Amino acid sequence: MKLQILGCYSATPRAFTNPTAQVLEIKGHLFLIDCGEGTQVQLRRQKIKFSRIKHIFISHLHGDHFFGLPGLLSTFRLLGRETEIHIYGPKGIKQAVTTMLKVGQAWTNYPLLFHELSAVESELIMEDDKVEVHTIPLKHRVYTNGFLFKEKIGERKLDIDAVLNLNIDTCYYRNIKKGKDVVLESGEQIANERLTLDPPPPKSYAFCSDTAYSEQVIPLIENVDLLYHESTFLEQHHDMALQTGHSTAKQAATIAEKAKVDTLILGHYSTRYKDLELFRSEAQLVFDKVELAEDGKEFVI
Repeated sequence: MKLQILGCYSATPRAFTNPTAQVLEIKGHLFLIDCGEGTQVQLRRQKIKFSRIKHIFISHLHGDHFFGLPGLLSTFRLLGRETEIHIYGPKGIKQAVTTMLKVGQAWTNYPLLFHELSAVESELIMEDDKVEVHTIPLKHRVYTNGFLFKEKIGERKLDIDAVLNLNIDTCYYRNIKKGKDVVLESGEQIANERLTLDPPPPKSYAFCSDTAYSEQVIPLIENVDLLYHESTFLEQHHDMALQTGHSTAKQAATIAEKAKVDTLILGHYSTRYKDLELFRSEAQLVFDKVELAEDGKEFVI
């Protein structure tokens, strides 16, 4: 699993900082999470193939989280894309995006499939045989969701020494990896546990976009490997966080501590702060494993 930060600052783009956008590589998927202005430029800078993006997740309809989407979809068209793309976001995203594309006569020549969200409880919004994605309802000034990405448990691994010692034919290997027992020619049944090893533990990533401090997310993100939680402000501006529906670094760390996550990534910084290490220092008073998001940075599990 690899997370690439395209942008991690709040509000307006600047010369060397970008609003929120991320790419998560998980089990062969390349998911785009939020799409602030400049996202397609950042994708090019990080040499991410546009054609691999088939699912886009938008947390909410504030401009610094989705104003880059119409331009990216238009570029897909110019590049001759034919593969369908799925967009998951709040109710209203379809009207917002399609209006811009129609007015600009840039309607896509590939299937554009919208999945509009309005539920206030967590729901499963995307699933295949390898990955599932759930919403994380957040507390912001407008309807907002974070997203929980979870790998499914993989196949058991073949213990090659065990199967060779028992002279098991290769034609059984596939069924063994699926968890089935084997019956030898002698009639002896060999339990699957003797022939396989446990698969790697499934990995998980939780993206908590713009949100005020809310302990309601804790049961949804408990024990995740990696948590991105917004930290727009430091505690000295706690009142501003409360007024605007955002969190402080200390509050993000408190959520990470209570949810028993492995690693916390801070982001969505207000540009009023010149030293990002202040965010790490504040958070580490509560939670030890703290990383700082930075434009262009990668995190690998």
